[in-house]
Amino acid sequence: MLCIDNVLETPPAWAPVEFRVRAACQDWERREAHALRRAVFCIEQGIFSGDDRDAIDEHAQLLVAMSCRGGMPDQVVGTVRIHEKSPGLWWGSRLAVHPSFRSQGNLGATLIRLAVSRAHALGCHTFLAHVQAQNAPLFRRLKWQQLAELSIHGRPHCEMQADLAAYPPCFDPVSGFVTRARSSL
Repeated sequence: MLCIDNVLETPPAWAPVEFRVRAACQDWERREAHALRRAVFCIEQGIFSGDDRDAIDEHAQLLVAMSCRGGMPDQVVGTVRIHEKSPGLWWGSRLAVHPSFRSQGNLGATLIRLAVSRAHALGCHTFLAHVQAQNAPLFRRLKWQQLAELSIHGRPHCEMQADLAAYPPCFDPVSGFVTRARSSL
């Protein structure tokens, strides 16, 4: 089990070669996702004090990226949440990837892909996110358009919208997607 004290530690030496990105199904996945969010948004970035959870968490769908060991999910290394704000209008937020896994397996991009594809399957006609400005280039590469610049929690953000044509609906979020780690050779 992953706890807040070791969320930001270096990954184990076995270095996973495969990651499963899917809807969080089990309690341990949700616990680790929330611990990862606290580690990234409260400890690493200092945006929130103590906890980053809010009222959106009560109805949001939580998606996770998990490292796999022997083909089985072992540790949550990334997460994002999605929620429907009004009929057809969906938002993604709290995208976080463990620092030691940010250069492996395109985890952020795969979480974004599942987030938009899942909402698309649920009737989304508009998918938006407030993206930290330093991450906007990634979103642009993934077919997102910048709508506005704004400041949230004292940090520069971009309001961005996904091009739904680039994200076919995902009707099975539990199976989700598999991505492989980049080769170190």
